[in-house]
Amino acid sequence: MTAAKRRPPPKKTKLSHVDDAGAATMVDVSAKAPTVRRAIAEGRITMSATAFRAVKANRVKKGDVLAVARLAGIQAAKRTADTIPLCHPLPLTDVQVALTLDAKLPGVRVEATVATVAPTGVEMEALVAVSVALLTVYDMAKALDKSMVIGRVRLLEKTGGKSGTYRVRRGSAR
Repeated sequence: MTAAKRRPPPKKTKLSHVDDAGAATMVDVSAKAPTVRRAIAEGRITMSATAFRAVKANRVKKGDVLAVARLAGIQAAKRTADTIPLCHPLPLTDVQVALTLDAKLPGVRVEATVATVAPTGVEMEALVAVSVALLTVYDMAKALDKSMVIGRVRLLEKTGGKSGTYRVRRGSAR
């Protein structure tokens, strides 16, 4: 094999949450300066037309599905470090959870925006807020439709920190 065809060995990537012995570990962010950080995530739940109409008319026996799911999402964002083992507990400065009825699905779209001033980001808090809000919709309406499907939970945007800004490209339908 000629020198032109030889490839250098692949670089070993050091994972941020793994120590030198290969054990999972929390990242030490104590040397990082706090900066303004923001993340936006989304997801959706599809359901039967019957369940959709009941949620829309606020006629679900357990109560106001959208209001309870919004509050559950906010609470979940604040408690992310309690459920994701290597997440840092963060002082959140804002959590917004919006639930939108979508007759085309039919179902509910959820978007969460989370902000902080901290040495690490809030992507997980936004994703957890969306996930728990969607699970709450399922819990509230499962008597009407046990076949609801939760999906497309993803990060749309994150700003702040060393890695800068990330945004999903418009039309990206992963």
